[in-house]
Amino acid sequence: MLGLLETQRPIALDLFAGAGGMSLGFEQAGFDILAAVEIDPVHACTHHYNFPYTTVLCRSVEDLSAEEIRANSGIGDRDLDVILSGSPCQGFSLMGKRALNDPRNSLLWHFHRLVNELRPKYFVMENVRGLTIGEHKQLLDKLIAEFHTIGYQVNQNYQILNAAHYGVPQARERLFLLGCRQGYPLPQYPVPLTQIARSAPLKHPKKQFAHLPPSPTVECALQDLPEVENYPELLETDACVAEYQTPSNYGRILRSIQPLEDDYSYRRSYNPNLLTSSARTQHGEVARQRFADTPPGTREKVSRFHKLHPQGVCITLRAGTDRDRGSFTSPRPIHPYTPRCITVREAARLHSYPDWFRFHVTKWHGFRQVGNSVPPLLAKAVAVEIRRALGVEVVSIPPQILNLGAETLLQGTSSTSHAVFFTLKSARHR
Repeated sequence: MLGLLETQRPIALDLFAGAGGMSLGFEQAGFDILAAVEIDPVHACTHHYNFPYTTVLCRSVEDLSAEEIRANSGIGDRDLDVILSGSPCQGFSLMGKRALNDPRNSLLWHFHRLVNELRPKYFVMENVRGLTIGEHKQLLDKLIAEFHTIGYQVNQNYQILNAAHYGVPQARERLFLLGCRQGYPLPQYPVPLTQIARSAPLKHPKKQFAHLPPSPTVECALQDLPEVENYPELLETDACVAEYQTPSNYGRILRSIQPLEDDYSYRRSYNPNLLTSSARTQHGEVARQRFADTPPGTREKVSRFHKLHPQGVCITLRAGTDRDRGSFTSPRPIHPYTPRCITVREAARLHSYPDWFRFHVTKWHGFRQVGNSVPPLLAKAVAVEIRRALGVEVVSIPPQILNLGAETLLQGTSSTSHAVFFTLKSARHR
């Protein structure tokens, strides 16, 4: 780990870390992510690129102990403030069959085991709302009961939070379960900050959101990004120097021109003129014409791709599955103005990732990393409540400017990325 973290900020462990959406949101709220666990070496390398101070353990939680986590990261014998968990959700997803015996569901119990072994002050569990429905609710209730048996209180008024209520231009609902070690106060759920921007007014708007400003729109998120079809080099690479347009306030924040309110994250050194994560997709002329003819806010009739409405929010971005490479369970939306599917960078904007944050160079891995992750601004809203429960006041932005990792971390296959972590592990034990 880099010797950069001299201030005493609350510390976190991110299980099932992916590319780092939850990590980033908690860092923005003032936490240091001292360790992250991610079984997929491609995603682990991406996390390592974006969080150079974090020890990334490319391991399965199923065979990982608390002792190994402490010994191989900056956590050591410190009292851990919070464990984060966004375990794979396909076993509970409303999009799938939601099999109760899906082996991925056992990961919840390994999360429970690591909470018991590590004894953090707080934990945050994120998953799909399908976990609150039918037979899966029995599993959730049992999990909560088992947390009580190991000395943890759980806010049993668990909530489904919509990212669009926290400044994200995307309608994305997720379950959050918040718990604490006995002796600490239960955290509250964050109050909504924005109402969902809509392309047409609701006939019966919800009164509890009427006083809130609207969330950023699709147009707010995308309006300043260079049009990728003007850059033929993006057919061969995912990045090039490009000319940006005038950004919205939301765009100014994601381009680091304007600070995010109450942002206590480490600044990153990056080239603001470099358009990244923007590999182009070549569509046939027939498909392009169908995309152009599709009204915004509706589905294209053949592909069933959703065309984004510039004055609304994005539909939920999904990762898809390995088998279909995202083409059926998670079709990529159509750009509101150009007859093509959106790029990974455009998806990242719609997910509230800042432009310095990079993803794997391939579209498939890049979209998986965005679609699998918690939008950082949603994670930040939850993290602020954990920080308040801890009684920690973070009052200044860290002075350090971090250099991002080597770009080769974003270019590997599963096998070559795994080799990176084998080398890192070997170096730590010399």
